[in-house]
Formats: sequence, structure tokens, C-alpha cells
Amino acid sequence: MTSFRADYGGLIDRSRELKFSFDGKPYQGFAGDTLASALLANGVRVVGRSFKYHRPRGVWSAWVDEPNAIMAVTLNGRELPNCLATTTMLEDGMQVRSVNAWPSAAFDLKGGLDIFHRWLCAGFYYKTFIWPNWHMFEPAIRKMAGLGSVSTDVIDDYVSDQIHEHCDVLVVGAGAAGLVAARTAAEAGHKVVLADDHHAPGGSLYQVDRVEGRAPQDWIDEQVTALQAAGGRLLCSSTAFGVYDHGLVGLIECGHFATAPRLWRLRCARVVLATGALDRPMTFADNDKPGVMSLFGAAELLARYGVVPGREIALISNHSLFKNAVQQLESAGAKVRVLEASTTALQARGRKVLSGVSVDGQHYQADALLVSAGLTPLVHLWCHAGGKLQWCEQRQTFLPGAPPAQMTAIGAANGTFDLAAALDEARAAGSGQSASRSDAAVQFTPHWPAPNSTGRQWIDFQHDVTLKDIELAARENYVSVEHLKRYTTLGMAADQGKTSNMAGLAAMATIQGVDIPHVGTTAFRPPFVPVPLEAYHGHHTKSHYHPVKRLVLEPQHRAANAALCEYGGWLRPGWYGSGERDAIIQVEAKMARDSAGILDASPLGKIEVMGPDAEDFVNFVYYNSVGNLKPGHIRYGFMLSESGFVFDDGVISRVDQHKFVISCSSSHVDSVRNHLESWRQDGNDPARIFVHDMTQQWATVTVTGPKAREILASLDLGIDLAADAFPHMTFREADYQASSVRVARVSFTGDTSFEVSIRASRAPLLWNTLLAAAAPLGGGPIGIEALSILRTEKGYIMVGKDMDGETMPHDLGFGGPREKKNTAFVGDRSLHGAMANERDRKTLVGLTVADGAPPLPIGAHAISETSSPRSIGYVTSSYQSPNLGRPVALGLIENGHDRIGESIHIRHREQFRSATIAPVCAFDPQGARLNA
Repeated sequence: MTSFRADYGGLIDRSRELKFSFDGKPYQGFAGDTLASALLANGVRVVGRSFKYHRPRGVWSAWVDEPNAIMAVTLNGRELPNCLATTTMLEDGMQVRSVNAWPSAAFDLKGGLDIFHRWLCAGFYYKTFIWPNWHMFEPAIRKMAGLGSVSTDVIDDYVSDQIHEHCDVLVVGAGAAGLVAARTAAEAGHKVVLADDHHAPGGSLYQVDRVEGRAPQDWIDEQVTALQAAGGRLLCSSTAFGVYDHGLVGLIECGHFATAPRLWRLRCARVVLATGALDRPMTFADNDKPGVMSLFGAAELLARYGVVPGREIALISNHSLFKNAVQQLESAGAKVRVLEASTTALQARGRKVLSGVSVDGQHYQADALLVSAGLTPLVHLWCHAGGKLQWCEQRQTFLPGAPPAQMTAIGAANGTFDLAAALDEARAAGSGQSASRSDAAVQFTPHWPAPNSTGRQWIDFQHDVTLKDIELAARENYVSVEHLKRYTTLGMAADQGKTSNMAGLAAMATIQGVDIPHVGTTAFRPPFVPVPLEAYHGHHTKSHYHPVKRLVLEPQHRAANAALCEYGGWLRPGWYGSGERDAIIQVEAKMARDSAGILDASPLGKIEVMGPDAEDFVNFVYYNSVGNLKPGHIRYGFMLSESGFVFDDGVISRVDQHKFVISCSSSHVDSVRNHLESWRQDGNDPARIFVHDMTQQWATVTVTGPKAREILASLDLGIDLAADAFPHMTFREADYQASSVRVARVSFTGDTSFEVSIRASRAPLLWNTLLAAAAPLGGGPIGIEALSILRTEKGYIMVGKDMDGETMPHDLGFGGPREKKNTAFVGDRSLHGAMANERDRKTLVGLTVADGAPPLPIGAHAISETSSPRSIGYVTSSYQSPNLGRPVALGLIENGHDRIGESIHIRHREQFRSATIAPVCAFDPQGARLNA
């Protein structure tokens, strides 16, 4: 044995040496090592410091239940904080630093805090810093809090994939039971996914000598080969971290350090839990010293990584499952002393790390103490899915009880610690049969903390929660398990109570004189292990976070020298041409009124609602009635939230008795589609209503202005465009150049307008033809900025701009349906509540200024004329109108509809202005141009 590395064994590649550093000192390990196994092999015992007292901490376990070995890792300039050393695979060149320690874990200047432990007990912060004011101490406390620091560097190429998959059977855990269950299900013809959080399958099988008469590696290879031959899929390095609604299981796949994690969203018809069990620590005096380790964790370190935890090992356990571990440790050259004593008489000795053990006054030299107080089945996913737990006195632990739908627990996760019995359960579960728990259980002698015993006994290693902290909580009546957790921070460390919960529950039960089931358990919530945030956002970062939508006519707009800007998530022309921006916009707005403007309106929503129940459904989701809307006609309306607030506005076109086309706001297409789909599935028969978003498939070009009819006639659509034959708020269908088109006579400018929708691939031809027809008549393209002026002149609202989050239809002057509509609709009740009928509600009005005054600033507030001035509203839209020769503005003003003609004060920053409340429509209020 060289150092603490066994001369043989393990899954490591001894031919590939890897160099790394820890706290500035160089070390070496092998390919296949974890950071923890490599450090232990090099004799490093202190790997971190505890959260509160900064006591030295060593490696406790070999996997996800490790509470101590948390480190910051840097490789090739990339730094990740709070990496768990027992699950982070070693890579060449890693620079590793302990967290919560300075300058190193071996010597931490803050370690002196432990001297004051008598005054830093549970509840210390709550009691001490309440006077004179918590905020005086908060900055310093927050600066000291935390276990690591997050790098502020942006990592450009570290992008996670997100995968959506489904399977018939998901088996979680590739130990003996998981391998057999997955193979059995796959050979039965099911689509199977087997997920395991280790880099190699096998679970704890490497700790045994034979499996069904074969060497463990040979047996594992046989199961994997058979599984894959039957079509099953094995996912290694993949942890199932949560179970969610409708059979959704989240998995995080973390491979090499340089590779971004991958998020799997897996839909499963059935889940088999073969997650195994965790070893429990024993509670005795000074049980937190580096060198005190989990028995089965040490066995795993030897079996997988060829690391011996010490040369002279003491061992104490409350069961007989330790015998195989003793045999393997002795085969690796270690001396093992099995102690049989009550842990109330046990004490770990040593100044900073373990040097010996005292039992009943007898002193034994030891550089490692392996302990096991029983096995706790990993039932987190079981509880995520709604499964219940039941206490087993024989096994001294909680076991899976009433099962959640389509979930089965097998093997150690089910409390079956006998290998042969676990394989029988696995074959039954894999074939779809119920897997009853085996009676071949190991007997565990109860071992729980003994209150009022001597020495400090540690329950939560990372958060420095001791047995005396729990006794204090009980004295102060924090006996509820949830209160205990929050008062002492027990179970709130990075391991989320995997090592501390059972000991804490048992201590409280003993103190209260009740059994453990009476104390209860805290809730298991996802995630089972910490999940890197980048896995959740995936490719949704930078420009991909909210990717801008692009128009099919973008090349044509660029050729016309358009200023492309983002409006509502779309890259759209703001104006055309070079020069002074405001001057160009004014010219476009004037051109549209004098002749015609051509606008790319493709982002307008085009959502089809079809089916036998389409009419009732559309009538329900809209504030306005559509039951009397005839085919070929269009109606303007509002969608409301359940609170009665305006969610979106738009027009509804009725194609026939069972088909409608909803044209919603450009920026709200996705949210409107989701809104419709949500209500379609709520109280309706989805087979009788269908929602189909065609926005991206159709392009729309709008022709608006007094010359619009003449320009549209150039398309030769075969439609009678006369005002009486084709009135406002109707539509026609026709053919243009062998393509179907839908022409709607609707207007967002207040002038005669036609919206022509065509298949997206044919949009360039339509655009170029209309522009060519408009040019001789003095017309041309207009952008969104000119359109904003035109619609403000008419008092037309823009959702998200001319309303706040509490605007209701009657605030906008549309009160009719609230009083007259006699069928239910979304938000109807809220429109008759006290808030909806308040007299001082903000209502939409027009705002005018004195002759020669500049436009009002958008966002400027109207101020009350009282002794204590306050905001009574604000300006929502404001522009200089080239058609009226003066500024126009809209605003939301308290009780504005009853204050037409009243002068109000406007404040913007330190400037004060005056404005007069006016009707919203400033241009062509009679609508003569609209209906021409």
C-alpha cells in the first residue's frame, strides 16, 4: 500500500496519472478518481470547515450524502463553486480550494470562533441581534454567511442541453436490483430507461465477492449487455432529482467538469425506484473529527477507487452487515478493530484529526473510525410523487408505505437489504407485478443520541447543530419537526438532511419521551441534489433568452433602408430612410393621411379556433358577444383575465359557423394562444374545440389611407371594393397569383384600410406589387413609429402602453357588455366588484396642451391640486401630430371620463406643465374617413 491507495482494485485507471492542487499544494490521482478519493489517497484529512464554528471537517461518505467536502474548482479558466468532492470526477490540471476557510482548510483563521461555541448556540442570531436593530448587524452577518462565492465571469460556451423524452418504464438506480428490473422490463418489450448517478453502473455490488455465483463486474456487464440488446437505454452520471405532475421526472446528467450539465425531462408510464439506502452516522462525543467516516462510504471508496481510509481502523456498528467490509479492508492491508460498546461511552480523540478512540475508559489508537447506525432507504422520489412512509421497528427506519400511482420501490430503497431477496423483488417489478417487501431483513439494534451525555455530539456536521442545540429547542418548546428544522437549521445544509435528519428526529423523540413516528418527518421536496442553474435555462441565454422574431419581408425592408427595431419581440421597421429620425416619422404619418401608407402587419396574431363548440368558447373567452356575429364579419373585442383586467384586444373574424380567426396584438400572440389553450382544457370538451396558431404561416400587408382602395385594386382580386359592397369590419377571400388571400377591412389608423393576408412565401410579391402601385399616388412604406402617431390621433389603444395592470374595459369606454352580456365570460364577476366600481378609477382620456407647447413627456404624472399633492394618473402616449398641427396625447387619469375640459397639472421630473382633459379621438371623430 502506497500512502492510502491500495496496491490493487477499484475502477480507476492506474495507467493515467492526473495532477491537481488543493489549497495551493500539488497532488496526484488517477483517471476514475473523485476529488474526495484522490485527496484521501494522498492522506489529506481536513478538506473543509463547518459553517458556523469553522471546525475542521473530513470526508464522511463516498457519494451524494457527503456533508463536509464542498470545494471551489477551477479548470482551464472556468470556475465552479460548491462542487461536492465525492461526486466531482478528478481531471488533470484541476485547481481546488476549500470553501468557508482562509487561508486553507488545514489552517483557518476563523477557526477561533469555536472558542465561543457556548454563546453561539441555536437561536443565537434571533436573540442577540434583535436590539437595537437587526439592520445594524445584517451586512456583517451576511458577509460571513455562505459556503462559497459565485464567479461573476460570463461563460460564453457553457450551455446546457435540454432533452424531452418518454418511456414506458424508468428505473432509477443501476445497482443489483435496478439492473435486473430494467433488463426484465426491456425483455418484456417495454421502452426502458435506466438512470444511475454514478459514472459506472453497479451500485454497491463492487463491495461483494460474488453475485449469483459470478464476479461482480462480469455479472454487471452481462445485465447491461442484455438490457441494451433488448432496446433499453442506460444513462450514467444522471441523477433523478424530482418527480412532478403527470409522470414527469427530472434528471440532471453531469459528466466531465468541462461539459455543461444536461437536463432530461422524462415522461414515464411507470417508475421503479432502486435508489438504495444511505448509511447513518452515529452520535457520540466529538463524532465530527476528520477520520470518522461512514462504514459503507469507506467500503465504497475502497471498492470503486482503491482507497483505504486508514491503516489502523476502528469500527462500530449496530448491525452485522459490516463483515464483508472488514474482510476487504484487511485484504487491502489495513488493521481493523471491531468495537462492541454503547456509543454513550465512545469518544473520538485527537486535536484536529482523529488519532484514537476511547471506549469505557479504554484508549485505542486509530487513524480512522468507521461507524454505521443503520441504513436509511432513499425515499425522496417516492415522497415527491405523493407516496407515504411507515416506520419499521425491525429496521429502525422509515420505509415506503402507501404507493403513489405507477411507482414501485425495490431493494434497499424498499428496506430489503438481502441481495437474493432484492433480486426477486426486481424481477417482479420489472415484469409489472407488485413487489412485496422481503421478510429477510437485517436486525438493527436501536442507536440514537443520548441527551444530557458528556461532550459535544454533532447531529448536522455542516451547520454545526449539536445534540445540546436540540435539547435547547425542546426546552424552548420548538418541538414540532418543522420548527426544530428552522430554529436550529438542522437538515438545511447542502446535503438537505441526508446525514442528519434521522438523528435529529430520534433525539427530539427521546427528549419528548415519544417514539420517532410521533415526531414525524419533514417534507422531501425537489431537487434531491443541487442542480446547476445553467441546466434550467439551457440555451435560453443572451440572444437566445428571448429570441427576436423575424419577418419574412425583412430583406425587402433592409433594401428600403428601414431602421429595424424590436417591437413586442419582433424585429420590425421603425421608419424608412436615412436622415433625422423625427422628421422622417412625421413625413410618413402625413403621407399616410394624404395618400396611403403600406405597413408590414405580419406579426398580428392569426389564431384559428374551430370545432362544434367554437362559438360558445369564443363567446366565453371574450368580453364582447360573438353569438350574433355573421360569417364574413369582424368584431373588435377584449380578452380579460379572471380579475376582469384587460388581457388583450383585437378583432375576431367569423369564417363560418364553426370557425373563427382571432387577430390579437403582435406582442401577445404566444400568451393569447396559451390563454386560449388553458381555457379550452378547463370545463370544455377538447375534442370539440381546436386552437391552431397560424401567425407564422401567414404574412399580412396593410394598405391604409384615402388612396388605399385604388392601390388595392391593382391586385385585381375580383372583389368589389366599393364602400357599400365591402363595408368596414368585414372580410373577403380571394386568389392572388394562384395563392389564397384574405382581405379584411379593419383599421388601426382611422382611415380606410385593408389588411391583406397571404401565404408567407408569397409575401414579397404582394409587398412589391403594392409599393409599385402606391408610388405614383404619393404613397409608400411606413414604420411602427408613424403608425403610433396615427393610432394616437384616433385614440386607439395599444395593449401594454395605454393601460396598466388593473385597467378594465369600462375604463377604456367599453362598458356595454358589462351591463348587457347575459352569458358567462372570463372575468365577468370581477367587473361588478367594489374595486371595479370605484369612482376614482383611472380611465383613458385625451390630453391637449396650449398652442405652441411641445408634446407632453410619456410617463409624466398628473398631480392633484391638494395640500398634499399626489399622482392621479399619467401620460401613456404622446406625439407631435403632423396632420393636426399640434401635439396629441392619451393618458390614464382618475375619473377622467367625468372631467372632460378640466385643466390639470402635469409633472415630469422637475418640470411642471398644464394640460386639458379631452376626448380620446382627436382626428376625424365622426369616422367619415374610416367608412369612406
